[in-house]
Amino acid sequence: MSRIGKRAVAIPAGVTATINEGKLTVKGPKGELSMGLSDLIDYKVEGEEISINPANDTKQARSFWGMQRTLVANLVEGVTDGFSKTLEISGVGYRAKAQGKTLNLQLGFSHDVNLPVPDGLEVKTPDQTTVEVSGSDKQAVGQFAAEIRRWRKPEPYKGKGIKYRGEYVFRKEGKKK
Repeated sequence: MSRIGKRAVAIPAGVTATINEGKLTVKGPKGELSMGLSDLIDYKVEGEEISINPANDTKQARSFWGMQRTLVANLVEGVTDGFSKTLEISGVGYRAKAQGKTLNLQLGFSHDVNLPVPDGLEVKTPDQTTVEVSGSDKQAVGQFAAEIRRWRKPEPYKGKGIKYRGEYVFRKEGKKK
């Protein structure tokens, strides 16, 4: 039995959820999100909560149960509060600047890296070494933050690169004489 799946997802005030033609649509103050529904799971919008239960007792239905409940909870949280990831850049000459719908990164290459910001996401650079990615879709926020980080992963000797705020970079000792 899924301990996560047993709990119903609460719908806060100002948020509406509807099930229509195999899609769950959630509308709230931060926008509208929808996801396709699995045939192995029963979804019910009852008053101020969404309940998720397996449609049958197969192993696959039970394994989908907790994940589907988490995906529904992410939709509800995304349209109410939204999600954000903060990246920190460290290294001499490394900096970032948000320019409209483009993020300009200077990461020690012979050229600047210009990344177009996907629709539905907002990128801020409060200072030259901090990038904040925010939006209502958790997957899109995490994916874009990972694409930014991919350009210069933190290296273990000097700690230079792009890391998530709060991420620990294991440091190594350099060569000895």
